[in-house]
Amino acid sequence: MLRTSPDRTSTSATDALQGLVYRPGYADDVRIDGLEILLESNRDRLVRTTRQRLSRITEPHWLELYCEWLGDQDWSDPEERKAINEALVSSWGVWWPVWMNEEDRPERAALVKINGEEAVVPLVFEIFSYSNKASQQGLRNRCWELLHRLGKRKDLIELVKVTNNESGNAMMVDLKAAVDDFGTAPYNREEILWLRKLRQPERQQFWEDTRVAVEAVPEARRRDMEIRDLAVVLAAYKHRPDLLTISTEGLYEQVDTQTRNLKHHYESEPGMPSDGNRRERLRTHYKSLTWGDLAAITIAMEALSHAPIRSHLFDYADRDLEDEGTEYGGIIQLDEQGRFELREFMPKIRHNDRRFNASQHMFDAGYTAIYHMHFHAQRYGNSSHAGPGLGDLNYADNTRTNNLVFTFVNKNTMNVDFYRHDQVIVDLGTISRPGAE
Repeated sequence: MLRTSPDRTSTSATDALQGLVYRPGYADDVRIDGLEILLESNRDRLVRTTRQRLSRITEPHWLELYCEWLGDQDWSDPEERKAINEALVSSWGVWWPVWMNEEDRPERAALVKINGEEAVVPLVFEIFSYSNKASQQGLRNRCWELLHRLGKRKDLIELVKVTNNESGNAMMVDLKAAVDDFGTAPYNREEILWLRKLRQPERQQFWEDTRVAVEAVPEARRRDMEIRDLAVVLAAYKHRPDLLTISTEGLYEQVDTQTRNLKHHYESEPGMPSDGNRRERLRTHYKSLTWGDLAAITIAMEALSHAPIRSHLFDYADRDLEDEGTEYGGIIQLDEQGRFELREFMPKIRHNDRRFNASQHMFDAGYTAIYHMHFHAQRYGNSSHAGPGLGDLNYADNTRTNNLVFTFVNKNTMNVDFYRHDQVIVDLGTISRPGAE
């Protein structure tokens, strides 16, 4: 109808055409036809819609066709080319399980067509560097994550290091503070948000204490640390300073010796990511475990060696067992005197006895915590659910925190599991109720 219409530039016609980009329910050939008409009748709207909507497309086949079409067009106008490049980079920054290899992404193929092979990665750096307005925060976050996926973490840290502290961009100022004070930087958007929370005035003392602690960590190790490692470093500095300089291999051997002969119990929930109890053994994750993971495990075992911590855990777990409406949880941190402390955070939202919903208060407190924790305390004999379930693993992926789950084996014994993102789970054996050993 529009092809035969005398006026393809009416508001209603333009709205209908630009909707083909992102509205569901259209055949691919109709979408492409519509883009061709919009390119002729209103290029500005096409460019603007592409810039706003490309990264929000949810159909992989249509995304492939759209990017291929964009790569075939003439974007010689500098402003048009800039907007289309930003759209393609922003979309590429959204991770898709469909394309596990970044070389296969359709956005990359389009960028190569438009700019040339050698210009693609420098272009992502360029867009990250100049996108310093508040309205461009999402684009900058996606560039940051994309450059990490492309293996450019070292270059990113160097870029942040040489950035002027008066850049005017709050995110870059916070990133530079992390690089200058800790030698590391966030890996993704969640850690960027975490870092920015740590930079707030109410957490200044934690920042300063951690900066001093990190000075004892070998510089070569700092770049590989994650934001979740900072509280671990501070705890090690106060309780186990020997951990700060030991090699990852040496620390692995220590943890292996501590956990090898302990009594272990395993989550048997159907649908877990792999079969058998091997998924919760230390050696299963040998290649994935970082120094931060091994230090976190060691510090957890150190904290659990203190009778007051175990007494609090068993008391809290007993109360969880009596409440059949939710699981209980909280955080383990250092108190003002540097001692290990369990803080309780009762769920504000209650679903059922096999789900823990962390409150916003818990998240706010947890930015300086060593671990997020919760119980599997539906019954005293609960060993078949000893370990994180699928929901717990999703929580770890979403928050990127260090986590502990405590499961009743019997009234006086609980199994302990450490877990973090990417389905790394290590069974730490059991703890006993003080006075009942």
